Amino acid sequence: MLVFKFICAIVTRALFILVSLTGVWRVTRVKLDPNLSHNYYWCLTFLLLPLVVEMIITLRRRKGKDYKWFSPPIFLFLISIIPSIWILELHHQQNKASDPQCKKLNSWDNLRKVITVNETLGNQTYQNYLKNFNTVLSNVCSDDWILALHQILLILLIIGKWLLPLGGGVTRDELSQLLLIFVGTAADILEFTSETLSDVKENSPQLVYIILAVWTWSMLQFPLHLAVVNSKPDSEGEPGVQKVSLLTKHSTDMWSIVEALLIQDGPFLAVRLTVMTYFDVFHQMLVFFAIKNFLVVILNFYRLVVICQDFRPSRLPDISSDIPSV
Repeated sequence: MLVFKFICAIVTRALFILVSLTGVWRVTRVKLDPNLSHNYYWCLTFLLLPLVVEMIITLRRRKGKDYKWFSPPIFLFLISIIPSIWILELHHQQNKASDPQCKKLNSWDNLRKVITVNETLGNQTYQNYLKNFNTVLSNVCSDDWILALHQILLILLIIGKWLLPLGGGVTRDELSQLLLIFVGTAADILEFTSETLSDVKENSPQLVYIILAVWTWSMLQFPLHLAVVNSKPDSEGEPGVQKVSLLTKHSTDMWSIVEALLIQDGPFLAVRLTVMTYFDVFHQMLVFFAIKNFLVVILNFYRLVVICQDFRPSRLPDISSDIPSV
């Protein structure tokens, strides 16, 4: 069992490193400057060093186990991949009009052409094969590349959390709840970035920065486990306890409300309202998702009020008062 945990811990971090390297490679391709002998964007690979150091420390001291409230490998993976996605998104938005002809991944035929590098390679050397493969990947459209990185990032966060050995105090039931939350969160985040970035008009760099900043902020949900991991007070059940605080008793509910209001649906609603009012973008899907975010925010406020009202009579009685006097 210990060997299996070691393998899962190593494989998960290896996948994180591979995807981050793919993002850096794509950045070096789109930012290729023929006037420079060296592409300084390869320096983005230094962001992988903390992940490697964390892997060594975790394998030696914790036998590959993750932590209860926070996942360092997921956090460090986000640090290594998010700068590459920022650069790709900004480059794409600035060069939409000048993008060369590319191969769209919008049909099975186009996908087969991308996968099949060159069936007439024959006895070409391995270096030529890699060169042809590199050329084919470079011909894929920039927006398809960026969308693929977004999708792979979110899927890998879910699978990676599933593969990582459980931290101390985290049960399999809590992990299953967390993974289900991750799936819903990932779908909402992907829809937010793909829909809102497609609404960006020319000469609107401010909107691109706003969308990417909110997207980065929302991604910080994935390293945290506070929405499902129970925190039981140490004093619960001991004689002489007068009451349990609201935050202690409803910690998971309160964190879920905080995530919705301050990290995901609240910022998403603010961005969509800004797109509709300030940037004068209006269409049916944008209105629908704005209404959806508004309903989630209102319902979470309603749930917060219900929790606070129901907590009042739930205080523990003073046990000492029930002891008869001698």
